[in-house]
Amino acid sequence: MKLTLIAGEPSGDRLGAALMAALKTLNPDTQFHGIGGPLMQAEGLNSLFPMEELSVMGLAEILPKYRALKARIAQAAASTLAENPDALITIDSPDFCLRVARIVKSARPTLRTIHYVAPSVWAWRPGRAAKMAAFIDHVLALLPFEPPLMRAAGMSCDFVGHPVVAEPLATRELQDSLLILALPGSRKGEVARLVPVIGDTLARIKAVHPDARVALPTVRGVADLVRDLSRNWPITPQIIEDPVEKRAAFANATVAIAASGTVSLELAANACPMVIAYRMNPLTMWLMQRAALVDTVTLVNLVSETRAVPEFLGADCNPDTITPALLALMQPGAARDAQIQAMALTMQRLGKGGEPPAMRAAHSVLSVL
Repeated sequence: MKLTLIAGEPSGDRLGAALMAALKTLNPDTQFHGIGGPLMQAEGLNSLFPMEELSVMGLAEILPKYRALKARIAQAAASTLAENPDALITIDSPDFCLRVARIVKSARPTLRTIHYVAPSVWAWRPGRAAKMAAFIDHVLALLPFEPPLMRAAGMSCDFVGHPVVAEPLATRELQDSLLILALPGSRKGEVARLVPVIGDTLARIKAVHPDARVALPTVRGVADLVRDLSRNWPITPQIIEDPVEKRAAFANATVAIAASGTVSLELAANACPMVIAYRMNPLTMWLMQRAALVDTVTLVNLVSETRAVPEFLGADCNPDTITPALLALMQPGAARDAQIQAMALTMQRLGKGGEPPAMRAAHSVLSVL
């Protein structure tokens, strides 16, 4: 069996690598081709070009790189057609992946197309699902409420669970001081906008908790930028790239300030209370706010059907608003208790305790083929 997999950012690389490992367990002769990061490459993928080229987000961020991305889309589609796989599996990154899938399906209608991570049509642009159905056959959904939406649009869809429920957790150790996790994101644009805000917030936290420590997990593509921008923070951060050290930091943190995204689920898995902070290009933020169908962007809030995790987006993403919420979570009380309960419910609903999501996704792929 030959499969083309395409991922465009670190979260997709993790999903793709786990899926590849599961597929090899079920079908050891599986061959892989496509685009991925270091984790997928470790599982046997020879990436067509560096995945980091695709890690951009938002209309205003994509426009300056449009020509380069368009060329990469054409290259990925041509390479897929030349390989003639049994299926094309695109992983998240819809601005890139779905354009590749459309070209491939148009040229070869019988080739099976599978998209891993359902588009967030419950959040904005609900018409995307119907458009996808013209060139995507099957969807692997991470969230339990997504399959009915995909099926209604004309695609088959399985809820496979979220990979966060199967990730290894470090043992919590007794801490003699507060440990704050700073998580400014994995894309250069979001890091550049959020690191200064986190630094200013930490200055205020230090005035109340002078012994507080900061851990700053990051990924390869933005590690140098993170080091540069956090150099003058009032609390010198421990910058972490090693996955084992990152798990230990998540397990032992008192609280986190994090960019919007999947990281909220990683924090939930570790029962680490959080505030979500996010700044986009103002044009992108304005467009998304006008199109939004839900009142929260945080997955813990959505899956648990609560609003336990405070969010500070756009103009609200500033130290004046973030600091009080962060301080409230640093001590026992109603805010901290509500989050811990919401996080436990989220993990349960995402499949904790069941078959590993990657294996469920592999079974789903094979059933389609």
